[in-house]
Amino acid sequence: EAFAIERYSHVMHIVSNVEGILNEGMTSIDVLKATFPAGTLTGAPKVHAMELIDQLEPTKRGLYGGACGYLSYAGDMDVAIAIRTGIVKDQTLYVQAAAGIVADSVPELEWQETEAKARALLRASELVEEGLE
Repeated sequence: EAFAIERYSHVMHIVSNVEGILNEGMTSIDVLKATFPAGTLTGAPKVHAMELIDQLEPTKRGLYGGACGYLSYAGDMDVAIAIRTGIVKDQTLYVQAAAGIVADSVPELEWQETEAKARALLRASELVEEGLE
């Protein structure tokens, strides 16, 4: 299915599932190497954008933007891009989310979008805390 609209508690996404047949001699690992990190999260040109991210962002992205899924012994793979992450370390929740910046982006609106995306993880954390009290 291509360009399906999925609605979530705080945002909506246009979603397309992509599948294909690998050329002979190629493996799932080759696919991962070719597609991650995703250009949608790094920018273009990809390598230069990644260099800029490394210079400008004060902390490493960690799992954010990486592949989350499975790779079987048979070579089958099903992964998604980790575009909103929640990591708990030393009793502290670290949430990562972002918005896509393009030439005509309005910074305030992009910030609001980022907050909306992070809000779902923050709300889930609040609900867990309330249930533990």
